[in-house]
Amino acid sequence: MTTTVLPRVNYLNVKHTVASWLLTKDHKRIGIMYLIVVSLAFLIGGIFAALIRVELTTPLGDLVSDDTYNKLFTMHGVAMVFFVLIPAVPAILGNFALPLMIGAKDVAFPKINLLSWYIFVIGFLFTIAAGILGGVDTGWTFYTPYSSVYSNSNVLLTGIGIFIAGFSSILTGLNFMVTIHRMRAPGMTWFRLPLFIWALYATSLVQILGTPVIAITVLMLAVERALGFGFFDPRLGGDPVLFQHLFWFYSHPAVYIMILPPMGAISEVIACFSRKSIFGYSFVAFSSLAIAVFGFLVWAHHLFVSGISPYSAMVFSFLSFAVAIPSAIKTFNWTATMYRGAIWWQAPMMWVFGFMGLFLIGGLTGLFLAALGLDVHLHDTYFVVAHFHYIMVGGAIMGYFAGLHYWWPKMTGKMYSNSAATLAALLVFVGFNLTFFPQFIVGYLGMPRRYHAYADEFQVLNVLSSAGASIMGVGYTLIACYLLYSFFKGKDAGPNPWRAVGLEWETQSPPIPENFTEQPIVTAAPYGYETRESNVG
Repeated sequence: MTTTVLPRVNYLNVKHTVASWLLTKDHKRIGIMYLIVVSLAFLIGGIFAALIRVELTTPLGDLVSDDTYNKLFTMHGVAMVFFVLIPAVPAILGNFALPLMIGAKDVAFPKINLLSWYIFVIGFLFTIAAGILGGVDTGWTFYTPYSSVYSNSNVLLTGIGIFIAGFSSILTGLNFMVTIHRMRAPGMTWFRLPLFIWALYATSLVQILGTPVIAITVLMLAVERALGFGFFDPRLGGDPVLFQHLFWFYSHPAVYIMILPPMGAISEVIACFSRKSIFGYSFVAFSSLAIAVFGFLVWAHHLFVSGISPYSAMVFSFLSFAVAIPSAIKTFNWTATMYRGAIWWQAPMMWVFGFMGLFLIGGLTGLFLAALGLDVHLHDTYFVVAHFHYIMVGGAIMGYFAGLHYWWPKMTGKMYSNSAATLAALLVFVGFNLTFFPQFIVGYLGMPRRYHAYADEFQVLNVLSSAGASIMGVGYTLIACYLLYSFFKGKDAGPNPWRAVGLEWETQSPPIPENFTEQPIVTAAPYGYETRESNVG
């Protein structure tokens, strides 16, 4: 790969006006604008979660009413799923890093990229408006016929926000796929692509093929609610189980929109901080595509207690076990990569270790829910809540922070405090386990989800959960503090503080607006730490 001396100019210090940002077509600036909006959504969703945990500290519903509690967990789910988990890594890290990693000056359609951000913001504002005007109480899954007939909350306004935000996801996926196909640097063959790019490609497939389904489903829900059509209302000849099929046909693949990009980021961090090439590169690459494909075949495991035939249930149970295989391939290959590696104990690697520990628990407990008999007992209990959060927060969010800490010096040109970042990773890891592991126990013992009052014997474990949430909140607050401090007061990072390989590390930090002064040429396989003079051990 070629290396050039670059002028001291970057995308952050050119035209500091607000208009220059709001009209920018620079993929790096757009990634940072996504970071701002997603961080705001994360804050809002976190406040709702804090109120939920305060309410559940005591068995009696003595903080908020049952109606208000329904709105709290619904708005928490909507904010976190649709405006944090789905866009976090693709929209922020993907937008920033993808063109740099393949040697391109920008994404294929810069104007559409900016349009995607505006669409996302508009959808987010509709959802915020729904919360301000009284909230929505259906649960983030919007199950009918309650959502289409009986709920008196802002279902339509929230649905419009999600419907609009879906177009941002589709356009981003399309943009990424075309960029990967058409704008790779000379010599950047498919099997020289970084694994993060493979993960974004697989994610884009799911975004393009799956998001229209949820968009049409939400539109059908809105039409039924507003005009009285009988899609899902059994009184009008509709079928509420049809809504579940349509919703989960998108929403289970959407789990992989949330987890595949963090997995790609984990591969980059492990290779860098183990100073080794990823073990079984091609297997890890193809496992991303396999997860994307298999993800469309397992949706009905959410319907085991909804009246589907036992034969269908057995097929989907088998497929749900099978989809774990590609994820297991990644986990074993990451472990093999670290084996006898020169592990560099820096903050991004701390987040990787946290990811692997939490994602392993989340994946294994998913097998419990894929088993027909166990699922009948565990369905709609706190066991499901714990499993979901171990995958989505323990996996997706830990992976997101691993990638953010890895690319932050490249994004800003500044270094954060490694000791503070390591402490934050520890706080989040400990706080997360204290929050959600007790929920496996109370769920197995029979505590149902979505209730603001519960039996007295569950209080001790709920107090532990609430205490863990406090610790986790301190960890997230610490992250915001030291990253903001580093942005304004941090030491200069230099072009490659991690001594990593990859095209993004061959330009200055932050990169110049056009990324590279000369077209880079790729002449080697990805990673290749063993054969390069880059050992920091």
